[in-house]
Amino acid sequence: MTTLHITVGDRAQLREDTLQVVQDAETAAPETTDGRAVLQFGTYDDLVDSLTPLRLELVQAIAQGDPQSMREAARLVDRDVSDVHADLKQLEVLGILEFEDGGPGGAIQPVVPFDTIEMHIDYPLLDDSDADSTPASAD
Repeated sequence: MTTLHITVGDRAQLREDTLQVVQDAETAAPETTDGRAVLQFGTYDDLVDSLTPLRLELVQAIAQGDPQSMREAARLVDRDVSDVHADLKQLEVLGILEFEDGGPGGAIQPVVPFDTIEMHIDYPLLDDSDADSTPASAD
């Protein structure tokens, strides 16, 4: 089973992690033996903007329906092909799906290489600066 773990982290950590991935990619092939992939967004807003309900529905439809083309994927979710095409391209950029040759007609097939997507979202209610300035209670 291959799982995509989606997290939200701070931008500095995201930048550091991205640089490490680039360095690792230059020196050796990435580790994939544990069946785990991680997609990290800098902020909760980035996550919500990128993984809309329509895009998540599309990912699930592709995983379940195994469409042979973008057009067939659009039919699965009853949406316009051009809108689905734009969403598929964004999902490809994020690494949530891939494209393979779909067959003799030259169509490309969207494929979700994961069995499961897990999301871990920390949504702090206070800024770190707010927590530091909170007055201590007298006991």
